[in-house]
Amino acid sequence: MKDVFFKDWQSIGYVAMTTVIGFITLFLFVRISGKRTLAKLNAFDFVVTIALGSTLSYMMLALVPLIEGVVVLFLIIIMQYVFALSARSSVKMEKFINTVPQIVFYNGKFQEKVLSSETITKDEVYAAIRNAGIDQMDEVKAVVMELNGTMTVIKKSGENGQSSLDNLETGE
Repeated sequence: MKDVFFKDWQSIGYVAMTTVIGFITLFLFVRISGKRTLAKLNAFDFVVTIALGSTLSYMMLALVPLIEGVVVLFLIIIMQYVFALSARSSVKMEKFINTVPQIVFYNGKFQEKVLSSETITKDEVYAAIRNAGIDQMDEVKAVVMELNGTMTVIKKSGENGQSSLDNLETGE
């Protein structure tokens, strides 16, 4: 019970050293891996973030040797990169890794099946519309649940060009 608050100075020094080295290593790996690691999280990025944080905490608390922790951090970043590349080159992998955006409101109608499958309430859709600065529902073309869980509100327009909604199913 005496080791609960203090074991010895050598343990404190080791934990301090592994924390500094682990933190700097993770910081460098995240900087090298690019902005994707820092973007709003989709399910895949969430898992990567949890894995990185868990590994770093084990390293900081000296529960794994420093080199093993660095190898794990490196492998997680490499796997994220490989998965991102495969998602970029394969539509099936992209859908598997990132899911797909879903239209939750379209042309004045809530998409009930999508609301249910995404566990979104109508009040949350209304909140997204208000957050977009719109108070008249007839100004809204669609509300899309994006890959990262945010909702994007698309205003109606008079243009007849290509729409950002063209690749999404409307449920109609």
